[in-house]
Amino acid sequence: MKNKPESSTLTTCPYCGVGCGVEARVSDNRLIAVSGDASHPANNGRLCVKGSALHETAGPEGRLLYPQIQGQRVSWDSALDKVADTFARLIDQHGPDSVAFYLSGQILTEDYYVANKLMKGFIGSANVDTNSRLCMSSAVAGQKRAFGSDTVPACYDDLDEADLVILVGSNAAWAHPILYQRLARAKQARPDMQVVVLDPRRTATCDLADRHLALKPGSDAFLFNGLLSYLAQNDALDDDYIAQHCEGFDAALTQAQQQCPDLMTTAAYCGLEPADVQWLFEHFARTERSLTFYSQGINQSSSGTDKANAIINCHLATGRVGKPGASPFSITGQPNAMGGREVGGLANQLAAHMEFDNPTHLETVADFWQAPKMAQAPGLKAVDLFQAIERGDVKAVWIIGTNPAVSLPDSAQVRRALQQCELVVVSDCVEQTDTTALADVLLPATTWAEKNGTVTNSERRISRQRGFLQAPGEARHDWQIVCDVAARLGFGDAFAYRHPADIFQEHARLSGYRNQGSRDFDISALADLTRNQYDALAPIQWPVTDTSPEGTARMFADGHFFTASGRARLLPIDARMPANPCRDGDFVLNTGRSRDQWHTMTRTARSPRLLDHCDEPYIEISERDAQQQRIHSGDLVSLSALNAEYIGRARVTPNQQPGSLFAPIHWNDRYASHGAVDALVAAVTDPVSGQPELKQSPVRMQGLRPRWQGMLLSLDAIETPASDYWSRVTLEQGERYALAGFNDRPDWSDWVKSWLPASTDLIELLDSHANHYRAAAFRDGRLLWVFIASCDAELPPPAWLSTQLGRSLTTKERMQLLSGRASEGAPDQGAIICSCFQVGEKRIRQAMKAGANSVESLGKALSCGTNCGSCIPELKALIEHA
Repeated sequence: MKNKPESSTLTTCPYCGVGCGVEARVSDNRLIAVSGDASHPANNGRLCVKGSALHETAGPEGRLLYPQIQGQRVSWDSALDKVADTFARLIDQHGPDSVAFYLSGQILTEDYYVANKLMKGFIGSANVDTNSRLCMSSAVAGQKRAFGSDTVPACYDDLDEADLVILVGSNAAWAHPILYQRLARAKQARPDMQVVVLDPRRTATCDLADRHLALKPGSDAFLFNGLLSYLAQNDALDDDYIAQHCEGFDAALTQAQQQCPDLMTTAAYCGLEPADVQWLFEHFARTERSLTFYSQGINQSSSGTDKANAIINCHLATGRVGKPGASPFSITGQPNAMGGREVGGLANQLAAHMEFDNPTHLETVADFWQAPKMAQAPGLKAVDLFQAIERGDVKAVWIIGTNPAVSLPDSAQVRRALQQCELVVVSDCVEQTDTTALADVLLPATTWAEKNGTVTNSERRISRQRGFLQAPGEARHDWQIVCDVAARLGFGDAFAYRHPADIFQEHARLSGYRNQGSRDFDISALADLTRNQYDALAPIQWPVTDTSPEGTARMFADGHFFTASGRARLLPIDARMPANPCRDGDFVLNTGRSRDQWHTMTRTARSPRLLDHCDEPYIEISERDAQQQRIHSGDLVSLSALNAEYIGRARVTPNQQPGSLFAPIHWNDRYASHGAVDALVAAVTDPVSGQPELKQSPVRMQGLRPRWQGMLLSLDAIETPASDYWSRVTLEQGERYALAGFNDRPDWSDWVKSWLPASTDLIELLDSHANHYRAAAFRDGRLLWVFIASCDAELPPPAWLSTQLGRSLTTKERMQLLSGRASEGAPDQGAIICSCFQVGEKRIRQAMKAGANSVESLGKALSCGTNCGSCIPELKALIEHA
């Protein structure tokens, strides 16, 4: 049988909210390469390292292939009958609010639409929420309070046109690297552009900044209240704009002036030097084209909505909304967080940006859907939902495309809730996650490379995600699974879609239904797309109407808003510090993303090179705190709170404020023994948005002193290594584990044989004091595993050892293996700095010694920094240090 020729498909990246276009090349139903889509306006052909590695994560390994009930494979009919029958019985016995959906910004708009329609329109409950609650719901609430609608007024072109860019609570260099590099190019082209970073940490994003204001954690709203006071005191308001297009200004200004009457007071609240505050305020006051770019550092707070409104207040007071280079700009974390908002994926929203508190909106959606049991009130938000599950108020939950047992705060509570829930249904593409382990019914879903539909990025741009691989096993699309259950519940006629184009058309029709310009979200000009036109749909920004058929780049340039009065609202903001008070001895824990990982690692951990930059859970600690706690870089450190523990490697850094710590969100029970950091985070939420406080958690810190540390490389996956601490890394062939023991040193030989794959071909090396032990096992002459442990010495670097798995080794090579080090002349790059091209620190330093003394010359010599640019701040740091 002849191989099929190569083909390519234009689709959209499944990672962050930038929404980059991707060209996927396929051969024999296998993704063989990806590149940036040069025609897509979000990225113009560029991809970050995660996007560039998509072809490394799209294989069938680890996929959920067949429906299961209680761990046993069953037919689709059996699984769907189980879901529908249980939902129907619970609804009949306990009412519609006894069941719930928990969705994800990873699924497509069409998937979101049918799930929301089924729950809110036909089951009759609004208990349908999403993990997007954790990343952007405070931004949504702030925009709705100010603009009367969940509308992002800006677009990516504003990064090119702004003269002042303020990044607040955003490490864009790591979280949104394509936008960060676009900003870097804009600044290079216009050096007079000013870039300011407001962040308690000095992150990679600060590399671009003219000023980094390391404000006190959680004090952002005080700073923007102070800015509003300053603008009024220095005649920097746009009085005409306020008079014609705003309401609530006087109350907002009065509150700001009472709390932050002058620079000195503002600086004191924020822990900043008055001169730095004055510099920022003066630049904002005199710079017409000012863009405030904010993300999770603002949103993930118990007062995140107020922080967003404090930012928006300053833009409204100066008339800088929806103008080129001038807007508040909320950047989302997930690829389809905005698409989910468009169709009502949040429990407090209706579809098409309509609202529960508006009777006309309720009637509009009910009439359009011909909904028999339209929900009349908002449902449970994410944190409240899982608390209701534990109480028994919600008796069945269907989780689609997300891993709440890791990602939600107080994750131990989430796990307790799921363990005692009467029915837990999980639709996922991955078989083994912390959440699928708690499911009663598992439903195999398609994933990025197979799904077909649309997503919406942070600038309101709708893009097609096109499937290009056949689904493995019996996997089905999420919208199909939901529709099949809807039919079993008796609603088949309303869910008789045959293609995602049918769903998109209905979604578009609803957006224009009884609209007449009264609502921001309107894509009614796309409602009559044929299937071929839908398949060929080019990226386009909503609104898309008869009067704007090519889409709309910016919103509110005309000063008309979607409030009852048509005016934007300024809100009086009573700025407050975080709700989680610290006791004596506590540290403040901030959580966030690592450069090359995504969410709970179910996708990115499958790419070995994405773990080269950072292969273990870690904790960033200030130099002062490390000295006081007698902690050194590389030490294992324990954080504890809520009867939970997180263990990571210390990274002692001048970039962290004393008293504050940082840890990444990605590790979980599959990849580390104590890596789920959200287990330490209390379930404290913003009272308006319901978004959790994920940046300000009190924790206790303790340096650990292991009795021994070790490294294991194995061809076979080890389910649970028999050590007190472990972390796991996927290799090209096999896996690598970091291990440590805190109790007595084991009897090495008996211990490794008790839990590692058995072999009759085993070699061992043990020193006379049993402080150092090394062993290797072979299967059919090929290296099966190698284990190296030490009580008092540094372990060898793992790079060379990783290449030996599966090899047949001579007697000399076997002895060399136990030494843990390659022969002289074997390449050793050191720690990987550039993941795109696998360039390590040692190679970079060698190139610098040879005369490469700039990022550009290093790029010419080694290619590092020439793809996504995420490593450029680290390259600059190496150059500066040299």
